[in-house]
Amino acid sequence: MRLLFIHGAGGFLDDQPMAEGLHTSLGVPVEMPRLPEEDMSVEGWAVPIRRHLRTLGPDDVAVGHSFGATILQWVLSEADWAPPRAVLLAMPDWSPDGWDVPDYVHRGPEPATALSIHHCRDDEEVPFDHLRLHAARLPSARIVAHDEGGHQFEGRLANLADDLRRPG
Repeated sequence: MRLLFIHGAGGFLDDQPMAEGLHTSLGVPVEMPRLPEEDMSVEGWAVPIRRHLRTLGPDDVAVGHSFGATILQWVLSEADWAPPRAVLLAMPDWSPDGWDVPDYVHRGPEPATALSIHHCRDDEEVPFDHLRLHAARLPSARIVAHDEGGHQFEGRLANLADDLRRPG
């Protein structure tokens, strides 16, 4: 197994401790490409994410954090990608019930990829109630709520690693 870690908006440096922690916890390679800060459009991020997803095999897992989880969800719903599993962390909801940013609202089909969505109740960036909105829109996803850990899942990496070890 190896991980493709998609960082959040402006989070290439901020998300490195999380990616490194997963690498340490799992003992597997973690690839975290730097995504463009100058182009925050869906396609601006989807193009490099597609390129990296094409390199993954059936035992690999994609992990998206925050804005990176949003765009990963978009790309995963386009096709039957390897890997068969993905974990979405602290994913914002962009619908009118969430942050109300139409450009980022995903209206496509639910990804065929097996999804787990994690969110911490004490997330200071993305409100916890966004998890409930995703649970309604992605009924096949495994929903995991953490009491604490904030936006960066501090102290929760062992829980995330356990989920990443689960069979698809």
